[in-house]
Amino acid sequence: MRVLFVCGREPEYVRNQIILKALHQHAEVTAITDSGKGYIVRHVRLLFKILFHRKAYDIVFVGFYGYLLIFLMRFLTRKPIIFDAYLSTYNTLCHDRKIFAPESLIGRFVFWMDRLACQIADIVVLDTRAHIEYFIKLYRLPATKFRVLYLGYDEELFIPRPPPPEHPFKVFYYGSFLPLQGIEHIVQAAKLLEHEPDIIFQIVGGGMRFNEIRGLAESLQCNNIGFLGWVPYHQLPDFIAQASICLGGHFSDETKAQNVIATKTYQFLGMARPTIVGDNPANAEIFTHGEHVYMCRLADPQSIADAILTLRANRDLREKIALGGYMHLAERYSIVRIGTILNDIIQEAQSHACLSG
Repeated sequence: MRVLFVCGREPEYVRNQIILKALHQHAEVTAITDSGKGYIVRHVRLLFKILFHRKAYDIVFVGFYGYLLIFLMRFLTRKPIIFDAYLSTYNTLCHDRKIFAPESLIGRFVFWMDRLACQIADIVVLDTRAHIEYFIKLYRLPATKFRVLYLGYDEELFIPRPPPPEHPFKVFYYGSFLPLQGIEHIVQAAKLLEHEPDIIFQIVGGGMRFNEIRGLAESLQCNNIGFLGWVPYHQLPDFIAQASICLGGHFSDETKAQNVIATKTYQFLGMARPTIVGDNPANAEIFTHGEHVYMCRLADPQSIADAILTLRANRDLREKIALGGYMHLAERYSIVRIGTILNDIIQEAQSHACLSG
């Protein structure tokens, strides 16, 4: 099968990177991508690359973020299109980040754009069943349109390493400080644990709410948190390896946070680190509390703090969920396994096209 892969975000973005590796397992892949900075400029360059592409293909896979590209691809070809929606633009801009009001002109436009893009595609891929249910209900789309594709992780980068020393007890998190991540609850949990001198928090990353979260930590006088800023992606495993436990999230109780599994959760488990996650419908789809992960209540700093104390006090439990989580991922969510699932989806799209043609 010859697959043309296009994406609006850079191919190095984790979701695109993993899907590209998985596609190569069973297909001849031509990727039209752009790693340059600037969302609009990148799409202009992609437009010209796509318009002048002449190599034959059997199917189009529109990766993340492809909401604008899918309209172009449907205009250019009648070949089957698989669309990795991955997120709702409407939810992200109007509910998660609250940049625009849902009933505003832009809010209504992105809602229409999301819905039409999914209608145009032959098959829409999303990262959890909970997310699919959300799309079906929000956009009033048929369930037959969707397939689930759990994210997985890069097994060449995130490799199990020996556990770190018992002291200090390092709690690690990284993120882009988006509202759905609920990092404020981590900071408040750290405050609750300030009288546990051996427990220290390390938070890597930056982004939208960094100053707000850093300000919260300062106002609470949290002296047990280190904000380390951005680190190169390939260095993340070094920080994860030093962690006693990792915080996978998401910890907010917003709608989007309940429908998705954090990328970092897969990576932490891929390195066999005991991981705390939010007890949300998405995590519950594939993880079992006490076997693969340790779950805590959403938007609840006390629950996060209690989970940390429980795991610190119980080394056997830490080792159990670290090994259990790793084995679970290695068996079901490896690149090879994702490639097999993707191949089935591609074959299905091609069969439907042949029947309708």
